[in-house]
Amino acid sequence: MKDHVNIGKFQDPYITAKGETRAHVALNNPQTLWFNTGTLCNIACENCYILSSPTNDALVYITADEVSDYLDQLDIRQWNVREIAFTGGEPFMNPDMIEMARRSLARGYEVLILTNAMQPMQRKRVRADLLKLAQDYPDKLTLRVSVDHWSAELHDKERGKGTFERTLEGMRWLRDNMIKMTVAGRTMWGESELDGRAGYARLYAKENFNIDALNPGETVLFPEMNENVEVPEITTECWGILNKSPSEIMCSSSRMVVKHRGAKTPSVIACTLLPYDPLFELGSTLEEAERPVQLNHPHCAKFCVLGGASCSA
Repeated sequence: MKDHVNIGKFQDPYITAKGETRAHVALNNPQTLWFNTGTLCNIACENCYILSSPTNDALVYITADEVSDYLDQLDIRQWNVREIAFTGGEPFMNPDMIEMARRSLARGYEVLILTNAMQPMQRKRVRADLLKLAQDYPDKLTLRVSVDHWSAELHDKERGKGTFERTLEGMRWLRDNMIKMTVAGRTMWGESELDGRAGYARLYAKENFNIDALNPGETVLFPEMNENVEVPEITTECWGILNKSPSEIMCSSSRMVVKHRGAKTPSVIACTLLPYDPLFELGSTLEEAERPVQLNHPHCAKFCVLGGASCSA
């Protein structure tokens, strides 16, 4: 449901509220195929865009065999994808997570796993399996750890008391075992991006984490996502006005596979941020998902076009 600030906007997929032609983005350089492993998570964050929690299974666990089917489709469609990425929920709650990563790595892909590095990742068997993956496929596996803020106070405000220290425990284990990690944070609380990156740099130096705070690919800072904030609609003329190319937008280079509760098969959606919006569901196959995406959501404007953010590195 749209808030009153955006009444009349984001209604027609092709025409804006002012009657202008809505911008669209073609899939022209696929680099990342995302899999949502399921929305179940060990914690419930205050502003989780996907509403993950210990009880939300709106997106159910995807299986290793279902992942393999889409890897086969990548070969058939010749997308030339570089990276297979896994997000959740908390991916390490999915019992097939290690097997899904192994099958992707065995096909020659780089693998990215988004995690909070807390208890699900820190289980003894998961640690042993991660060590084996990192040994078998050196430099191909990366874990992107969610550290919403460089301070315990603000991180815990978002994720719950004590979560900052439990996440650092997991990161220290990754550091000590030389498993490559990066960080995903947020630009919130009125802090400038420059000050935020300086704070992360201090944290990394203190903990001896081999992460570059100034590199957007290693420290990914996401803008706040709020559908109830007034945002402009993106028209075809905006590309020239903003000096941007559609090829810079995330849906030109990625798609995400999800499995809705009760569905017989997974489906492919246009955007990692919009797993519940039927307008962004493209079909059950990669072939169906090759069609252009209409930028018909506030996140398209605020997060991608104006915010310049991307879930991929």
